[in-house]
Amino acid sequence: MSSTDECVDVSPECPVQASIYGYYPNLGANAFFLAFFALCLLLNLGLGIRYKTWTYMVALCLGCLTELIGYVGRLIMRGNPFADSGFITQICCLIIAPAFNSAAIYLTLKHITLCFGAEFSILKPRFYTYIFIVADVVSLVLQAIGGALASTADDDQDQEDLGDHLMMAGIAWQVASLFFFAAMASYYIFRRRKALPQHPLSPEAAATLGDRKFRLFALGVITAWAAIFIRCIYRIVEMAGGWGNTIMRNEIGFIILEGVMLVWATLVQTAFHPGYCFPRLSSKWSADEATIPEKTSRDVSMENLTTSREVA
Repeated sequence: MSSTDECVDVSPECPVQASIYGYYPNLGANAFFLAFFALCLLLNLGLGIRYKTWTYMVALCLGCLTELIGYVGRLIMRGNPFADSGFITQICCLIIAPAFNSAAIYLTLKHITLCFGAEFSILKPRFYTYIFIVADVVSLVLQAIGGALASTADDDQDQEDLGDHLMMAGIAWQVASLFFFAAMASYYIFRRRKALPQHPLSPEAAATLGDRKFRLFALGVITAWAAIFIRCIYRIVEMAGGWGNTIMRNEIGFIILEGVMLVWATLVQTAFHPGYCFPRLSSKWSADEATIPEKTSRDVSMENLTTSREVA
């Protein structure tokens, strides 16, 4: 799939500018992204096994794996910008990869509400996981089918348009899901803060809120959410202009708004892993293992609770 359908390699008749992206993908940037996601894949596999955070592990490992494969495709295009194998690989994998990072974020709200008080949630905690993971799967399916249709359309304009529209719908659905997640998390925090004078934090919640590791974990969730949200907005704008538009042919924009955004999201989700920052996500966690602080929950001030906005 390229601007010049007959081109299969760069030649005087088929300059690189005639390819879908119009450039040779940068070797250094794409090699770095490939190596980074390969390393994070191994780290998340090891951390997930060690701390038994199975669902979180699966989500992030799939995210890293699809990113890794996507950048293999980009490197194939470095050798030949007209290579269909490289284009199809990278467009399909890089489009869907952030959905797995989003899934890892969605897993957190259930456990946060259980820790800080399920009675202040407008939904039963388990429903958060069901709702947002189902929404993520819908987004994933739309993007995957759309990417497959668009990248294999060849001269079928109707198929290409359908693929484009499905990809944009999937990304838009992901943006809506991320926004709704942030709204639900923020509303829970608002209700919990409002109820604090009459319902102080439990000893476990007070200990969690006062733990620097949990605060870093919460900050990681927020910044990972923001990075994925920015990336999705970028992809919608990019796809809206059609194949080969000016935004799509700007590699610096792609590196920053696609590559760097996902590097940051994956970095904080890995570095501030719930296995040691928020053990409630682990399958081996039990209430008997919860840390009880020396001070009572009434000693936790409103100022401290304000910082819990970072779980949104």
